[in-house]
Amino acid sequence: MTLRNQVLVWIGFTFVVILLIWLFRPILLPFVIGIALAYILNPAVVLVERTGISRAWSAAIVLLAVLGAIVGVFLVITPLIITQVGGLIVRLPGYVSDLNTLIRTLAPQLNEWLGPERAAQLQTQLTQFIGSGVEFLGSVTAQVAQSGLTVLNTIAVLILTPVVAFYLLLDWSGMVKGIDDLLPREHRREIRQLLDQIDRSIAGVIRGQSSVILVLCIYYATALSLTGLNFGLVIGLMTGLFSFIPFFGFLTGFALSMGIALVQFAPNWWFVAIVLVVYMIGQFLEGNVLYPRLVGQSININPVWLMFALFAFAFLFGFVGLLLAVPLSAITATLTRYAIRRYQESALYRGERPPKTAVEPALAPSEQGLARAEPALAEAAPVKASTRRTTRRK
Repeated sequence: MTLRNQVLVWIGFTFVVILLIWLFRPILLPFVIGIALAYILNPAVVLVERTGISRAWSAAIVLLAVLGAIVGVFLVITPLIITQVGGLIVRLPGYVSDLNTLIRTLAPQLNEWLGPERAAQLQTQLTQFIGSGVEFLGSVTAQVAQSGLTVLNTIAVLILTPVVAFYLLLDWSGMVKGIDDLLPREHRREIRQLLDQIDRSIAGVIRGQSSVILVLCIYYATALSLTGLNFGLVIGLMTGLFSFIPFFGFLTGFALSMGIALVQFAPNWWFVAIVLVVYMIGQFLEGNVLYPRLVGQSININPVWLMFALFAFAFLFGFVGLLLAVPLSAITATLTRYAIRRYQESALYRGERPPKTAVEPALAPSEQGLARAEPALAEAAPVKASTRRTTRRK
């Protein structure tokens, strides 16, 4: 198969996969979560299996342990989270109104510092920013609830996800072997290397990103709760959960926390400063400690492109697209780097041309006759020489 046909085949395969995801997006959520859970837990199942326990029992033990831990945490934290989420939704318009009132009370001081015109512009811009931020949060919440958190989907996730994860863990090695048997024999080694790079990239993204989210949720929820901030627990969890979108989780949590802190603690600015320090420390830990150590260079994507991928997949596929955006971005980045490397190794990039075979120039008719006569003369010359030798001897 030529390179052109291979490219067309892979483009067609990618198009079919995207079309299938778009068609079946309403029912894909439990399967996507089940596949991700099986992928994350497979190394633990392999470790348990090495102790001599069968694959089925190893998968059951690991899956039940993880589900038990998740259910236990939810039973302890969920009532408090639901209470705070409901209270935050009810109080949010009041916080916006109180914040606008606080800005108006600070207007005389702003007039002294900035002048009347700049102070009025700043007040207008802050009011518009707060209003647009609240509207955006409301639309995002409504879209997520509509696309992925309906009652039917929630029940499907709770029931189907463990079943899907168990059966995938049960036959994980068989699936890997089946995919390996389908690889073209001519390019089998190269495709294996590429799949290994994709596996490392996805593993770094999923396992590393999950660890980052867990650490940030614990940090922000604990720190904001200790400061005494109203709804600090739910805002901290929101900041950590949204941290997989670059800067979105930080900015969302920071805007909510600072707005509530200004209304709650003003004019005691020390507590407002403490909330600010909490977010500065969290951003430093996220950018300089957690991501380099837990995620590293596994995805190696510009944050702008990652944000675009997240919003684009969320727009096209809803909540399922939001879950698939980061792994698919990691796969796309790996394939793009591979394609660029192959292009730089090709003759198209280097400008190399295949060597031309030397073509002898065509001979004129007189030269052709001479060329034909030369072998005959060469054969006749030894005969004449031998005749002369015979004559001399006589």
